[in-house]
Amino acid sequence: MGFEELLHQVGGFGPFQIRNVALLALPRMILPMNFLLPIFLAAVPAHRCALPGTPANFSHQDTWLEAYLPREPDGTLSSCRRFTYPQALPNTTLVGEGHSPGELQGEQSTEPCPQGWEYDHSEFSSTIATEWDLVCEQKGLNKAISTFFFVGVLVGAVAFGYLSDRFGRRRLLLVAYVSALVMGLASAASVNYIMFVITRTLTGTALAGFTIIVMPLELEWLDVGHRTVAGVLSSTFWTGGVMLLALVGYLIRDWRWLLLAVILPCVPGILSLWWVPESARWLLTQGRVEEAHRYLLCCARLNGRPVGADGLSLEALSKVAAAERVVRRPSYLDLFRTPRLRHISLCCMVMWFGVNFSYYGLSLDVSGLGLNVYQTQLLFGAVEMPSKLLVYLSVRHAGRRLTQAGTLLGSALCFGLRLLVSTEMVSWSTALAVMGKGFSEAAFTTAYLFTSELYPTVLRQTGMGLTALVGRLGGSLAPLAALLDGVWLSLPKLTYGGIALLAACTALLLPETRQAQLPETIEDVERKSLQEEQMPMKQVHD
Repeated sequence: MGFEELLHQVGGFGPFQIRNVALLALPRMILPMNFLLPIFLAAVPAHRCALPGTPANFSHQDTWLEAYLPREPDGTLSSCRRFTYPQALPNTTLVGEGHSPGELQGEQSTEPCPQGWEYDHSEFSSTIATEWDLVCEQKGLNKAISTFFFVGVLVGAVAFGYLSDRFGRRRLLLVAYVSALVMGLASAASVNYIMFVITRTLTGTALAGFTIIVMPLELEWLDVGHRTVAGVLSSTFWTGGVMLLALVGYLIRDWRWLLLAVILPCVPGILSLWWVPESARWLLTQGRVEEAHRYLLCCARLNGRPVGADGLSLEALSKVAAAERVVRRPSYLDLFRTPRLRHISLCCMVMWFGVNFSYYGLSLDVSGLGLNVYQTQLLFGAVEMPSKLLVYLSVRHAGRRLTQAGTLLGSALCFGLRLLVSTEMVSWSTALAVMGKGFSEAAFTTAYLFTSELYPTVLRQTGMGLTALVGRLGGSLAPLAALLDGVWLSLPKLTYGGIALLAACTALLLPETRQAQLPETIEDVERKSLQEEQMPMKQVHD
C-alpha cells in the first residue's frame, strides 16, 4: 500500500483540503504585496533641483525655472542639474535679487543640485526615493532595493527548502511568519538607507519560506484528480494580493505606513497555523507514524469518510513508512546524483530563471503606458484572472509541459512585438504589456504546479528550494536589466524576451506529469524514466 491508497481512504479532496487551501491563502496574498511593493515604495515622483526662493513680485514660475534649470535634449527642464549662475532671460530683471550682472552673463555651466531636490508630492507623500534622495546619480541605489530583496529571497529559498525537508513544513512556516513580521517592522523603522537595505533583504529571506512551503503543503494532501484545480484556485490568491496592493497603495501614500500595512497580516497568519496540518506524506517518510496517523484520522473525520480498523492501523502505516522512509537526510547533491533527477533539476533551473526574469521585468516597469501607477497595477492584477482560467483549461487538456512552454513563448512574443511599436502608439504598447503580463503570470502559475509534481516527496522541498533559488536570481537581476536602456533603449525588452524564449524551449525537455501520481522516492522517478524509455522500444518490437 502506498500513500495514494491511504489518501483515497481518508478523502483526497474534501472539507479538510478546502480548509487547508483557505488557511494557506493568506501567505499567498502577502507575497505579491511585498514582492511588488517597490512599485510604490521606491517610486520616483517628478523632481528638480532645490532653488532659492521665488521673488514676491515674480509671477511667471516657468520663466523663473528657465533661468536656473537647463533643458534636456527632449526639451524638458532638467531634473538633475542646474546652472551654476542663473541665466539672464529676455524681458526679465534678476539684478537686484542678489545676483551681479557678471554672474548673470556668465558661461552656461551646470552643476549637480547643491541644495538637494524638490519633489512633487501630489501622488506620493513620501517614498524612499524622496526620503534619502535616491534620484539622479543615486538612482541605481533605488533600483538596487529590489535586487537586495530578491537576493534575500534567493538565500531564503535555499535555507527553507533544505530545512523544511529536515524539520517539517509546518514548523518552518511558523519561522517564516515570525521572521517576516519582525524584519518588516524593522524596515518600517529604518533611519537610513543602509539599515533599510539590510532589514529589507532579511525580510525577503523570511518571505521565501512562503514560496517554498505553501504549494507542496497543499499538494501533498491532494489526490491526483484535484491537484490541478486546487493549484490554480490557490494561485488566484496571488492575483488578489496584486490587486489589493493597488488599493492599499492608493489609500496609503507614505512609504512607512504602506510597509506596515503589507506586513502586519503576518499576525493573523501566525494564529492560523494552529489549524494548518503537517504533511502526512512527509511524516511517513520520516518514520513519524503516530503523528501521521493522527492527521489522517482528522482528515477522514472532516471529509466524512468511514475508515476501517485495518486501513489506518499503526501497523498498516508502519508498512507504508518502511517503504518510503528516508535512509539519510536530503541534500541538494541528491538532486544531481541520478540521471533523471539531474535532467529535471537542470531544466527546471533554466525554466524558473526565465519565468522570474520576465515576470518581474514586466511587473516592476509600470511607466510609459499612458496610465498612472495605480491604474496600471490594478490592470496588471485584473488580467491575471483570465490567465488562471487559461492555465486551468490548458494543463488539463494540453498538459503541463506544453502549457509551460506556450505561456513563456507568449511572454517572449509580447516583448518582441513591443520593440516594433513606436513610442507614439501608447495604446498598442499598453495592450501588449497587459497581454505579456497575463502570459507571464500563467507561466508562473504553471511553474509552481509543474515543478511540485516533478520531484519526489523526499526531495520536493529541496527541489523547490533549488529552483526558487535560481528563479529569485532572475528576479534580482530583472530590475538591474532595466538600467540597460542607458546602452540601448530597446535592450531591456530584448533581454527579457530572449530569456523567456530560452526558458520556453527548455520546458519542452521536461517530462509530462498530467494524471501522474506524485513520486514518493528517488527510485520512483528513475523507475518512471526507465518505463518511458522501454515503451517506445516495445512498440518498435511489436
